[in-house]
Amino acid sequence: MYFNTYIPCPATFFMINLIFTGAVAQMGERQNRTLEAAGSTPVCSIPITLRCEMKEKLVLISNDDGIFAEGLNVLCRELLSLFSVAVVAPEVERSSIGHAITLNMPLKVKEVNLPAGIKGYSVNGMPADCIKIAVYCLLGEKPDLVISGINLGSNLGIDVLYSGTVSAAAEAVILGIPAFAISLDCLENPDFSFAADFAKKLASLMLKNKIPENTLLNVNVPSTHGEKPRGVKVVPLSRARYRERYEKRINPGKKVYYWLTGEFMEEMDTAESDTRALREGYIALTPLSIDLTDYRCINYFSGWNLNE
Repeated sequence: MYFNTYIPCPATFFMINLIFTGAVAQMGERQNRTLEAAGSTPVCSIPITLRCEMKEKLVLISNDDGIFAEGLNVLCRELLSLFSVAVVAPEVERSSIGHAITLNMPLKVKEVNLPAGIKGYSVNGMPADCIKIAVYCLLGEKPDLVISGINLGSNLGIDVLYSGTVSAAAEAVILGIPAFAISLDCLENPDFSFAADFAKKLASLMLKNKIPENTLLNVNVPSTHGEKPRGVKVVPLSRARYRERYEKRINPGKKVYYWLTGEFMEEMDTAESDTRALREGYIALTPLSIDLTDYRCINYFSGWNLNE
């Protein structure tokens, strides 16, 4: 069964005008009355009851690789021993989609059976959509923690601005929910076991400790070929950039198209960073903020005599 919903929030990356709970409730009630009149199932009257009686904490899992991705399902199996788990994730891969949300088409939610042995809910939208619709319409309660991942491939440095994985965690923090994104530095034959084990440990720590306001954690786990990572380092984002280029190609119809390629310039990393920690075999943990203000420059630009 599919459910249609519409969330009227204009947004840019990490900056969203939040809908107050009362406004959301009123919107849901108006839409429910419309759907009932049309003979459809109301959206916000279908809460997912997933909190087990013996497990007091509810963890919401999402990603940008798609709901059937191996990393997400390995993570689910690992967390089920300690927590109640809900899964709301994109129906298909949405890598590098950033913090996009869906405004010009209805969102459809479908119940699916996951390889992890539980039911999940796929959404025909973006990672940030999944967090929004889970919190506003599907769960029936606010999750205690959101985890986005485990992503296939790292999210280092400037990647965090493009990453749907990181944006799902950021959306949770915007909604007032502690969150972290976790990625494995591997693209072929991945072993997610160490990443899943660390995610469970970090989830327990985050639920026991106070998280600074507006802060999410970005975690990258090295691919160590069966060996344990050397440890964990809390480090800043890499300042390295990509050396990008577009390959010009011609399709069978003689039309020109372009394909973005490039390589990460690791040699630019000389100080402690997520890239360097990962390269040395450590798990890299980087605190990020959804407040994008550069406070160092407030006084500088104020001195530009902008009012004259």
